[in-house]
Amino acid sequence: MKTARILAVAVLIVASGLALRLAHSQQTGVKRTELQRHDLSIPGREIIQVRADFPPRAAVPRHTHPGEELVYVLEGALEFQLEGQPPVTLKAGEVLFVPGGTVHTAKNVSNGNSTVLSTYIVEKGKPLLTLVQ
Repeated sequence: MKTARILAVAVLIVASGLALRLAHSQQTGVKRTELQRHDLSIPGREIIQVRADFPPRAAVPRHTHPGEELVYVLEGALEFQLEGQPPVTLKAGEVLFVPGGTVHTAKNVSNGNSTVLSTYIVEKGKPLLTLVQ
């Protein structure tokens, strides 16, 4: 009986964590598609390329990455806010460098969809994105 209760509590904890993660991804509305991932010649580092599609007014909350992010806007206009710097709005064809560990946000400020191609050079085995309060 005690084992069944422990198992039930564990299942509830895992399920609530998954529900929160799903709710968060639905709330932002941003669709991320991993395009490629490869080990680098530098031990413990990898490169990950991601396409992120932002519907109108969609945003990602404050977060960091375990390495650098190179941003290239493919479509629309996105406002990026890097901690300690004024916001910058990038349009299609413009780029941005986000230093590793820098807290930042991004939001679609165009009337239509916006798309960004992000290339991450990060520590292998760490979560690509960590939310910050």
